[in-house]
Amino acid sequence: MALSEPELIQIRRKLHQIPEIGMEEFETQKELLKIIQAMPQDHLEVKTWKTAIMVHVLGTDGSKTIGYRTDIDGLPVTEATGLPYASQHPGRMHACGHDIHMTVALGILSHFAEVKPACNLIFIFQPAEENASGGKQLYESGALDAWMPDEIYAFHDNPQLPAGAIGCRQGTLFAGTCEIHAHFTGKSGHAAYPHQANDMVVAGAQFVNQIQTIVSRNVDPIQSGVVTLGHFSAGTTGNVITGECQIDGTIRALTQVNNQLIQKRVRAIAEGVAQSFACKLDLDLHQGGYLPVENNPQTTADFIAYMQQKPEVEFIETAPAMTGEDFGFLISKIPGTMFWLGVESPYSLHSEHLAPKEEAIMKGVTAMVGFLEHRQHAVFTAQYE
Repeated sequence: MALSEPELIQIRRKLHQIPEIGMEEFETQKELLKIIQAMPQDHLEVKTWKTAIMVHVLGTDGSKTIGYRTDIDGLPVTEATGLPYASQHPGRMHACGHDIHMTVALGILSHFAEVKPACNLIFIFQPAEENASGGKQLYESGALDAWMPDEIYAFHDNPQLPAGAIGCRQGTLFAGTCEIHAHFTGKSGHAAYPHQANDMVVAGAQFVNQIQTIVSRNVDPIQSGVVTLGHFSAGTTGNVITGECQIDGTIRALTQVNNQLIQKRVRAIAEGVAQSFACKLDLDLHQGGYLPVENNPQTTADFIAYMQQKPEVEFIETAPAMTGEDFGFLISKIPGTMFWLGVESPYSLHSEHLAPKEEAIMKGVTAMVGFLEHRQHAVFTAQYE
């Protein structure tokens, strides 16, 4: 039998207790494999890559493959929910809801382990979404090559939507992101003799100020972008001029063109500051696999139409969000759709108080089992037209 709602809730609570940071999800992988191996294995094939798991479900017609991806890592957050099944790993928490993601994936997989699909399915349990572009790593490793899907789907939980509601849109769902790490090195000295030093507090302050002009004066106002510098570290005490300054931040943009434009301007400003203050610059702009999540027009139109015509599904057309997701890399290589699953909480993603409503789990499973069955028919209809 496919996993029941009570079983899925117990699975979610177990996974919630064992959050692990990206590429270190060893206990999580072990628990997932135990659950998967308890399912009927007649048409399943399982393989691993590092802490990833891939489950190939052989269909009656193997000419097409549909992918479903979930992420499995947690965050370096100390949980403060007070739940009886709170994290047992100090300083670690599923504060982004990836325990919900994994549980829904297991529920969908358990159905197709019982009911052989029309075409092949590949379920991808992906590590390191939060910190190390796990989707990009997995794709570039070649581990997916033998089972490469023709199209792919994934969701992210959303505390702002009603529990079980499905949210989606055509075009960009999530922004592309890029990390900023800027280190300026000058010459330290005594506060009374500034002419004998090269003050990196002043250089860093100029960099921060000039960065604020990028979105307002370089990005098309009809478009959008964000540059946030969240960390500034310089100096040790008030009467010493520091010779070093470290500044860290993030870029967010809804298109890769704008992301690259902002990166170009950040680099130009940093190099200009370094030149004007005669200091050394070490600048790292790291995007990795965090490209914009740009939903494919065809798969997304079908997804939205299916969800809208199902009376049991509460469908909401959502606005784009400036959050980042490394599914953006996979969806740049494989056509597909990402959507939101509502989990209704007063606390945001990454909050130490986040406690998603568990009734969203079975609603998500039911909606996606139905859609994947529908999509298999649509794929074959298009293939033979």
